[in-house]
Amino acid sequence: MKQLVGIILIALLGLQSKAQPKLVKIWETTTPIDLPESVLFDAKEQHLFVAVMGQTSDVKDSIGGVAIFDLNGKVKNMDWITGMNSPKGMARHGDKLYVADITDLVIIDIPSSKIEQRIEIPGSAFLNDVTADDQGVIYVSDSKTKRVHQHKNKQTTVYLEEIDGINGLKAVGSDLFIAGGGKNLLKADASKKLTKVAGLPHGGDGIEPIGNGDFLFSAWGGLIYYVYADGRNELLLDTQKEKINAADIGYDPVKQIVYVPTFFKNSVVAYQLSKN
Repeated sequence: MKQLVGIILIALLGLQSKAQPKLVKIWETTTPIDLPESVLFDAKEQHLFVAVMGQTSDVKDSIGGVAIFDLNGKVKNMDWITGMNSPKGMARHGDKLYVADITDLVIIDIPSSKIEQRIEIPGSAFLNDVTADDQGVIYVSDSKTKRVHQHKNKQTTVYLEEIDGINGLKAVGSDLFIAGGGKNLLKADASKKLTKVAGLPHGGDGIEPIGNGDFLFSAWGGLIYYVYADGRNELLLDTQKEKINAADIGYDPVKQIVYVPTFFKNSVVAYQLSKN
């Protein structure tokens, strides 16, 4: 009997170890959003910042902005920030929201709901994603010039260069994780040494750490991958046939909910991440 119980336990553990992570749709916004490119979950305010590009991805037309949605997908303020061009990646540090806007790093004061500063990044062409480390150092990717810019102590400098296909960024401790180098997830340590974490079938847009060194990795065409710390990856979502994009995703690490901006479908979709 003890042997039988042992065999059953081993079998159950084996099944558990093979359990596939998955995404289950919870809701989709019903209010049209003009080209949503990025979603940022705000743990402090318990709502979503959504970057609204407007009509194009690279034209300085002053019709873009940032909207706010609640965690059930309902509009709180579609016109929270207006007068931007084509905002994309966002990051929060303290009471400031940092947004990539073509060639500008836009700093928004959250309590006053006002643009505090527009910093034109010298030599930039298509700023795409933004991340902030624990010390408030800001990193901005430029997909056209293949660079990462650093904004520190009110000074902006080129931090990394010649990274093909660069897009998503995420600062984790002293490391900077990058969707770039072709179809890879890369890591730059504090000395700027680049290492390959994983190779993916597609180039990345958004990257989100989900614990234990694992990441979620979105590809603009409509794909989301689960990337393990050891470099393995599993496809969690594929909406290519439906022509639904998956741009710069947001993530609630407590509730394990993924927020996906669908770009041309003009909505945000929330998915529950299940790891077992």
